[in-house]
Amino acid sequence: MSDPGSVTSSSPTASALERPPETDASLYLHPQTLARLASFELRAKMIVEGLSSGTHRSPFQGFSVEFAQHRPYVAGDDPRHLDWKVFGRTDKLQLKQYQQETNLDLIVMVDASGSMFYGSRPFAEASGVGTKASVDGRSTWSKYDHSTALAAALAYITLHQGDRVGLVIHADEVKLVTRRLSSMSAWRQVVGALSTHPVDSTNRNRPTDLARALDQALAKVTNHCIIAMVGDFFFDLDVLRAGLARIRHAGHDLIAFQVLDRQELEFNFTDTAPFEGLEGESRVRIDPRALREGYLASIRKHITGVESAIKGFGFDSMVVNTHDWLGPALAGFVARRNAQLKRGKAGRGSGGGADGGSRG
Repeated sequence: MSDPGSVTSSSPTASALERPPETDASLYLHPQTLARLASFELRAKMIVEGLSSGTHRSPFQGFSVEFAQHRPYVAGDDPRHLDWKVFGRTDKLQLKQYQQETNLDLIVMVDASGSMFYGSRPFAEASGVGTKASVDGRSTWSKYDHSTALAAALAYITLHQGDRVGLVIHADEVKLVTRRLSSMSAWRQVVGALSTHPVDSTNRNRPTDLARALDQALAKVTNHCIIAMVGDFFFDLDVLRAGLARIRHAGHDLIAFQVLDRQELEFNFTDTAPFEGLEGESRVRIDPRALREGYLASIRKHITGVESAIKGFGFDSMVVNTHDWLGPALAGFVARRNAQLKRGKAGRGSGGGADGGSRG
């Protein structure tokens, strides 16, 4: 894989991605969603607890960050940390320094494997701006479409706080990587990459290779990061646990968003019809009513297994329904993380180790 410090892709559109076109962000995020999410701050709990030092005070209530000293301001320092009271008394620019500060690089990993292109929701309803079809002509809003909206939301939150964001799009291997940047110009890069990443028939037959994608995405990441893993998690739980162990061993934190279509959650099909797997499986004609009970038991078992595996490593997760708006789900999730962090050190410091043991 190429250096993650640049935008790279295995597709012919890589050169175009280096200078993303003007993109209507409203295709990915309602303005109301942006306004709601701007008030929340996405932070990794392990980083907040002091696993790294950086440039920002912890945003979470319940974490005391004590003032340590002043130092002279130099060109390039963040002016938000200037002590204006000292300036008023001495006419000198002094920067506040703290005993515990936090820093965050966010890496958003979006699954673009075959199963992610399933969708049952009308595209026009989901886009929120009246667009009737996707750029590749689909009239339905897929799990991949919903995941790109989610990725854009996470990038916006993080960039709004002045932290760095990088994007990884993957299937059986990493397809695209954007440079981690902290300026709001990175918003155009992320949204441009999400909107121009090719959606073609070759991607649709490719399963998720999580181990390979993680190895490629994290190969040159040396600092502690938070990884937002966005996908349907339709792969073996042992593969997931191995990936989680890789992330934990490297000292990163994780937020997992399992994106599923309403029909995958409810299976409300009524007519006999051909069903086809999206990752190379054959087409089979079935009566969905005869399979509904068994299917629902199976999907619920898998969702529970994914959640348990992620919690076992001390990480957080949520299920995202593609028929629901993103704003309330994301805002509620970040609020829940804040609430968990405020419950005390016993809950904060007892995450499972690399063996995947449950929290104490």
